[in-house]
Amino acid sequence: PVGAVEQVFLIQLHYKDVQLTAITMASQLQKINILFFLTLLFTVMNLFGYMWNKIPQHCNEITPTSAHHSMPSIRPLKEPLVAKKRQLVYIFSTWRSGSSFFGEIFNQDPAVFFLYEPLWHIWKRLYPGDALSLQGASRDMLRSLYHCDFSIFQLYHVPVGNNFTTNDIFAAFFNKVICSYPICSAYRKDVVKQVDAKVCSKCPPRNLRLLEKECLKYNTIVVKGVRIFDLNVLAPLLEDPSMEIKIIHLVRDPRGENVHVAKSNTLLTVQKSPAWLNGKYMLVRYEDFIEDPVNRLKEIYSFINIPLVHSIKLFAFQMTRGPSGSFSPFVVSSRNSTITASAWRKGLTFPQISQVQELCSFSMNILGYKLAGSEEEVSKINNSLLLPPKL
Repeated sequence: PVGAVEQVFLIQLHYKDVQLTAITMASQLQKINILFFLTLLFTVMNLFGYMWNKIPQHCNEITPTSAHHSMPSIRPLKEPLVAKKRQLVYIFSTWRSGSSFFGEIFNQDPAVFFLYEPLWHIWKRLYPGDALSLQGASRDMLRSLYHCDFSIFQLYHVPVGNNFTTNDIFAAFFNKVICSYPICSAYRKDVVKQVDAKVCSKCPPRNLRLLEKECLKYNTIVVKGVRIFDLNVLAPLLEDPSMEIKIIHLVRDPRGENVHVAKSNTLLTVQKSPAWLNGKYMLVRYEDFIEDPVNRLKEIYSFINIPLVHSIKLFAFQMTRGPSGSFSPFVVSSRNSTITASAWRKGLTFPQISQVQELCSFSMNILGYKLAGSEEEVSKINNSLLLPPKL
């Protein structure tokens, strides 16, 4: 009958619709499975990428204290503690050795991030006391500063916990980076010119994070200090493969008024030439440097692997060829450095000179400072009392 035929036809059509729906659903399910697989694959790849690039934590990093915890994180998550391998330099010296003038050359260099006596903050906070006990803290501060981590200053700020700014850093108003753009608009770091402390004192205090960001831009960081008494204290830093540190040991004739001589422990260590010091130590005598600043600078810059630009050579030459000598120990100015260096030959009596020579004969012998045997020998200014050093 016709009705039965129509029912069969309708059943066939319904069966085809079911088949088509099933095929469509299978296709959609297959697409979902592919999408899920790709999502899972990308997730795993990202996870491996994170694990591969993750910066390892070092056991010898400074453990934060409550003062640190009161401060927010000073580095972005994606910016590691050491963003790149830098040339790190420590000017190892003592008081009245010409280190302020010598450090000013690096302060002026457009390619150098320079810090002047940052360890002063430790002494200000913890001294008086046993100065030798401060050596470990001083080394730890240097480690942080060489990693552009300036939150370490907060630990030695008085009172602890108060906000520490760029203007609180020791000698901030003589620091070319702090007084220049973008920290302050008073000067430009790429222009070699001494800053005026009166001008820099008007710079607004800035958060240390901004100074850290500036520090991370530089390939060379130089720190000048007189508060590390024994070079052996710095051995752990020099042995650290993640830090490329070189030592410039600046010395001066101890017969100069109030000049401190290099410690014998340091000189004995250098003579032994331990592995951690090989290729990382350079002796610079103040007298040699001021006699021929340009050629000495060439040797120094070659040692620390940075280019020496003409403006820095000119600056050093002009600073050592001023109109007269200067007896202001902490004022960096253009002067006749030869007159300044030999002032002791007229300013001290021969008994005073003999006393210094007796106390410092060991170090003077190693450093190449000839002992004067008579007042007449001292009075002849053109008679050099310099010998080749034994280092």
